[in-house]
Amino acid sequence: MSDDLRYKVVLNHEEQYSIWPDGRENPDGWTDAGVAGTKQECLDHISAVWTDMRPRSLRQRHEQAGVSA
Repeated sequence: MSDDLRYKVVLNHEEQYSIWPDGRENPDGWTDAGVAGTKQECLDHISAVWTDMRPRSLRQRHEQAGVSA
């Protein structure tokens, strides 16, 4: 099955990533991350930049407590 849709990468306040159909309004709480393309291009970008899957709030608590990833 071919997916000819274009997607964009979106980001929430916890610095978690997802993809969303390009041209559609973002879901509440999500902003554009500045990358758009095929589904695979967007997923590849997310794989490259989202190296720590913990939500931002958890990373911050761990940093404050001196806990390493």
